[in-house]
Amino acid sequence: MTKLVTIYGGAGFVGRYIARRMAKEGWQRGWRVRVAVRRPNESLHVKPYGAVGQVEPILCNIRDDASVRAAMQGADAVVNCVGVLTEKGKNSFAAVQSEGAARIARIAAEEGVGNLVHLSAIGADLEAASEYAKTKAQGEQAVLASFPDAVILRPSVIFGVEDDFFNRFAEMTKFGPILPLVGGASKFQPVYVDDVAQAAVKAVLGDVPAGIYELGGPETETLKDLMHKMLGLIQRRRLVVDLPFFAGDMMAMGFGVAQALTLGVFHNKILTRDQVKNLANDCVVSLDAKSFADLGITPTAMDVILPEYL
Repeated sequence: MTKLVTIYGGAGFVGRYIARRMAKEGWQRGWRVRVAVRRPNESLHVKPYGAVGQVEPILCNIRDDASVRAAMQGADAVVNCVGVLTEKGKNSFAAVQSEGAARIARIAAEEGVGNLVHLSAIGADLEAASEYAKTKAQGEQAVLASFPDAVILRPSVIFGVEDDFFNRFAEMTKFGPILPLVGGASKFQPVYVDDVAQAAVKAVLGDVPAGIYELGGPETETLKDLMHKMLGLIQRRRLVVDLPFFAGDMMAMGFGVAQALTLGVFHNKILTRDQVKNLANDCVVSLDAKSFADLGITPTAMDVILPEYL
């Protein structure tokens, strides 16, 4: 019997790995993969992940009930991996990570979907100073209110070939002898994107008990140490300068002003004031949290993957 999973945001950085794994591992069990995205014509790269016709991108706007419901028609499982690192236009943190997550979970419950997997983030907190972290927590709360048996995955910073972390900092090293950081002493537990995808696929297939899982790699490093690791791999010598948070806030404010003055022609993806607030906190797996160990997954070390693309 053919089954169907709808992956919202399934052509993005994390979503494409989930779609690829789902197509491969679900093939023997008769799973089809529907990838719900804003621009399906720009997401045709997902079609070769499976057999002919197994993976199909379709149009969806998660800010609209009818669009979300249409993408979910006939689905046995749903994955939501839509999120934004910076706000742009109507895609605010609240609209995407709080209201969008609530909409997907509510409609999934109404449509009788069997399994729901929601991608959140370590640091999700209703009391957080950061809107990113606060809306991630609001999204989790709304998901569990509509779909108590959901599996929620909270990864630390995610790395992989198309990542927006190591790649962004490596790009910054082209512009001068100094690499400025904010929150250099904050700790991270970078997690490989395909390990996150493996966890999501296990949940889709019903091999994971409901609950919240925090996903981190085998190494915990400060942001400054991670930058030194990156510099060693790309063989560039740069002075890594850890800026105080007030300086980072002023810098972010300047980028925000530039975005406002250009009416959004310049979109600030460099550093926002919200990111400065978030960087004040460690991004590591809590001691009492369910983790990869509870999923039967051994996380991949950075040294195995980073040299392949940096």
